[in-house]
Amino acid sequence: MKYDPHKHHRRSIRLKGYDYSQAGAYFITICVHGGVSLLGEVVDGETVLNDAGKMVTAFWEEITIKYPTVILDAFVCMPNHIHFIVILTGDVLLFDVIQWYKSITTTKYRHGVQDGKWPPFHKRFWQRNYYEHIIRNERAHRAIREYIHNNPANWHADQLNPNAPANKFNQDW
Repeated sequence: MKYDPHKHHRRSIRLKGYDYSQAGAYFITICVHGGVSLLGEVVDGETVLNDAGKMVTAFWEEITIKYPTVILDAFVCMPNHIHFIVILTGDVLLFDVIQWYKSITTTKYRHGVQDGKWPPFHKRFWQRNYYEHIIRNERAHRAIREYIHNNPANWHADQLNPNAPANKFNQDW
């Protein structure tokens, strides 16, 4: 596909002027490249993780080993994406946490592909960027935590579900 600057332009999702090294809570969504369901499935409103989904979950839980000043909050692993809340309390950049997480899980997934345990991915495991939202108050924190908790039950209508009606998130999948 030929490069089209209007279609392929990577616009920053970062809040201008915001210091991402400061303490704070962040809502993060990371999608599998191409929206492919490599992490499991949703059955009767519950996520059933395959071994790759269990690996992705296990490394989320290890973020605090790598970054002791990070507090983990809500988390859900869906078939083709993850949502979580992370709280930074010290000297760590949000970008560093996400970069480490994506790198280590991609490496482990690649090993699973090489061992014949998991299906291959096209070009890269995770999409290049990720969605972030700065959580500014306790009301928003509770609402986002509830959204994460209810995500599997709402999978049928989730914009990231490749089988949901076409929308701006799944139309290219």
